[in-house]
Amino acid sequence: MIYSVYEFYTTDEIERSWLISLLSDYGFDGFEETNESLKAFASGTKADEQLIKKILNDNDFKHIQYTASQLENKNWNAEWEKNFEPVVVNNRVAIRAPFHSQFHTEYEIIIEPKMSFGTGHHATTASVIELMLRENFVHKTVLDFGSGTGVLAILAEKLKADNIVAIDNEEWAYKNCLENIERNHCVKVNALSGDDTYLFNTKFDIILANINRNVILQNISKWKDLLNKGGTLIVSGILLSDETDIINQANNLGLLLKHKLKNNGWLAIAFQNP
Repeated sequence: MIYSVYEFYTTDEIERSWLISLLSDYGFDGFEETNESLKAFASGTKADEQLIKKILNDNDFKHIQYTASQLENKNWNAEWEKNFEPVVVNNRVAIRAPFHSQFHTEYEIIIEPKMSFGTGHHATTASVIELMLRENFVHKTVLDFGSGTGVLAILAEKLKADNIVAIDNEEWAYKNCLENIERNHCVKVNALSGDDTYLFNTKFDIILANINRNVILQNISKWKDLLNKGGTLIVSGILLSDETDIINQANNLGLLLKHKLKNNGWLAIAFQNP
């Protein structure tokens, strides 16, 4: 499969964060940040240059220069492996690739660095992990919505959850999640492909959604219905400027603010269903 790659040249971290948030709604499902630029990846012909120009123009980013190229799947994976470094969150959770040396943290997760978003490097994933460490997962039922690599679902099992559903509507993410579940010897994670959570006939004690503002606003009512009384909803992928919209929507549904974490221009929030 061919992937479109757009590299946006900006040293402004907030601009890169905004671009990630905007492009996530238009078929871009992988991102790589450096101090100088942001690379955004989309499969096949999802990325149209006229659309890119419109996104930049409509959001006052006309000054940002960019280049467009294409990347073979095998080169994508090689690029990930070349740049993938271990991540340690709160000195308790280590996320590494199979080719890294073992860590001796409380929890260690091995992730094959393919194209799935969610390796722990981005502030959004790290913040969700921090909030997860504040929760009691013992014997809980968990939904990981937009599971990507499966890193959050895998951590949920290591935190002693009894039953975890990991769902993603990208086929490659689903397959990568399956690989990582097996790699981490998980037996309580059920990986699904799609977004048909409305078909679920079960409720969850904890729901995790590390996605983006629009998907959160579109689905938060559905998640509320899937959440047990006293349960926790953790959402991330939120820009600081979207904090009020997310909290107001949650409050209107009866969800109560429990915790929030700010990290590099991004926000993760935990709500409780009273």
